[in-house]
Amino acid sequence: MIRLVCIDVDGTLVGSAGAVDPAVWRAAARVRSAGIRLAICSGRPAFGLAREYAGRLDGAGWHSFQNGASVLHLASGRSRSARMGEEIVAMLVARARATGRLLELYADDDYVFHGDEALARSHAALLGVPFATRPLDALAGPVVRAQWLVPRAESAAVIGEPHPGLQVSPSTSPLMPDTHFLNLTPAGVDKSTAVRAIAGEYGVSLEEVMFVGDGANDAAAMRLVGHPVAMGNADAEAREAARCTVAHVDEGGLAQALEMVLAS
Repeated sequence: MIRLVCIDVDGTLVGSAGAVDPAVWRAAARVRSAGIRLAICSGRPAFGLAREYAGRLDGAGWHSFQNGASVLHLASGRSRSARMGEEIVAMLVARARATGRLLELYADDDYVFHGDEALARSHAALLGVPFATRPLDALAGPVVRAQWLVPRAESAAVIGEPHPGLQVSPSTSPLMPDTHFLNLTPAGVDKSTAVRAIAGEYGVSLEEVMFVGDGANDAAAMRLVGHPVAMGNADAEAREAARCTVAHVDEGGLAQALEMVLAS
């Protein structure tokens, strides 16, 4: 029996055209009507389009954002988010200034950036938030996550740099195919820790959880749950962690996974 479904956003809920298949919303409504909880489990922050998606899936429930660094209850505002140390943030800012690389710093519901404004503007559009340039110290709230945005060709080198006290999780978006998003969370924090927290809040065993994803940053959570499902467009690491694979995101894969839940 499946009692909780955790859903990645880019490449899983959202397709290459930047939209959600209407069939997904219909299937999701049937799943919720059956008493099964739905939770966003995304690398995106808890504002903009990702929060809208979470509210539509389950506006009274728990959701995970920021690669597990933000775990929020939408209805009450309760947070189980992990704070990043000030010395680690200072190290990242110094590296961004030295390299000219785009760095984003995130609180639960705010973010700032330093670096390539054109790339930052494209990412703001993907997130569905207004583009604004502000100093790094203008962030409203403690830093819970940082992120490098780098060209695909540079990704491996940046991942190989020392990031003491941090977990580095790469992800992609079909809407920015030439960019790698290198999510930086406190060591030990990722989507798997968020899934464990959400399942605990609902009193659901991990064997009763389905996770549907497509990226390498989904694999740890997929290995944790009883029903790991990879999208047809999934990275190799996500495919290896899955027990079954559904169709491509643009061919109804998530709706197919949700129908599997109803049939279980």
